[in-house]
Amino acid sequence: MEDNHMEEHDQKLETEVAPALIAVHPNQKFISVSIGSDLRLFNLQDGSGVTLLDENGGHKDSIRSIRYSKSGQLFASAGDDKLVKIWDTNSWRCIYSVVSEKRVTSLAISCDEMFVCFADKFGVVYVVDVRDYNNENRALVNTKGVPLLSHYCSIITRLEFSPDGKYIVTADRDFKIRVTLFPKEPLSGAHEIQSFCLGHTEFVSCLAFISSQDYPQGLLASGSGDSTVRLWDYASGSLLDTCDVGAKAGLLHSNQKQDEILPSVTDLCATSNGSRIAVAIQSLPGIMLLKCNLSSNTLSVIKVVSITAETFIPTSIGASSSVPLLWMVMGASSLQSNNFALLARVRVVSGFSDNSSVTVEPEISVLDDKEIPRGEPLLQILQGKLSIGEEAFSTAAEAVKTSMRNLLIKKQYSAERREFRKRGRNDKKNQTPA
Repeated sequence: MEDNHMEEHDQKLETEVAPALIAVHPNQKFISVSIGSDLRLFNLQDGSGVTLLDENGGHKDSIRSIRYSKSGQLFASAGDDKLVKIWDTNSWRCIYSVVSEKRVTSLAISCDEMFVCFADKFGVVYVVDVRDYNNENRALVNTKGVPLLSHYCSIITRLEFSPDGKYIVTADRDFKIRVTLFPKEPLSGAHEIQSFCLGHTEFVSCLAFISSQDYPQGLLASGSGDSTVRLWDYASGSLLDTCDVGAKAGLLHSNQKQDEILPSVTDLCATSNGSRIAVAIQSLPGIMLLKCNLSSNTLSVIKVVSITAETFIPTSIGASSSVPLLWMVMGASSLQSNNFALLARVRVVSGFSDNSSVTVEPEISVLDDKEIPRGEPLLQILQGKLSIGEEAFSTAAEAVKTSMRNLLIKKQYSAERREFRKRGRNDKKNQTPA
């Protein structure tokens, strides 16, 4: 009876809810939203939804990462079905369907668009060569990636390429950020580590590069479960500045206990020259806007952009390099309506731009639904339905909070619980008496 109770408790604890994700084409030609196994795309140029062409029928389980390439010619998606799908955005045909041994947690596309990298839950990063993808007569490839590098048994939470394409940066659940030289022949592996960025006290959840014409190599910003955003000289691994965003957003209290879980930074998004960084925080109804000063290597808070009309806590944010709009989505794979459609909520913030050429700070405001580009048709495609009740928003917020805690915070077990788990281990069962 006791064992059954413990087993049910473990199953409940380990249920992982996937947050809704959003990705914006570099020129804002397309907006992509994933929720559960659904991949929804909207063409802002002609004002219609996009039909995906995939001989294998799309994803079968929750999508964990979506990404456009630097030029927007490629789009990649991956997740719990152990598949990485690479799409040609001209035709929206799936040109590669790559099989992973484990569930995929993150992916990135190299700056030259020759390689796609993805990480699995065991801490291994794989690379796929996509240089011949534009051969129209080539059959759809079902293949495996080639191991590139690994973190020792630690879930990799985010992959990013440096702006110059020289480095690939990996962040993990064990507070580490690793900067690795991306080799000229990546199919042979990446063996040269440039640096480690160490300083976070909880899992690293997101990364964003900050660069400009004057600072082409740029700096690295990271968000974490310790409720901070940190600024790094990633080439040397030096910590330059720390911004306690949880405290500055009023989400932490003076009487907070040490063992209480801090509100995690869930996503970061920087403007094209890196002077502004939008920060999504687990319990914040809106986003925090930071200023990054590349000359002094500092972070400072500009303002909190609140969304007060409804309970909207972004699970993912994104922006193009050419349009001053910040796109946000909120949702979770467990959130369904009465007709079983997975629901997401999309909001947009205007004025998300660099101010290097102006003397007055651009006005930041949350757009009404009718002010969003393409308005109702876009929301109908990306959200699943136009009207979403307040109760659904609260459910989504709690589901994503639980999901991130279960996925990324290491579980602590009592001595009794550890003994019970040992009894179910395969290596223990397979041992024979001496």
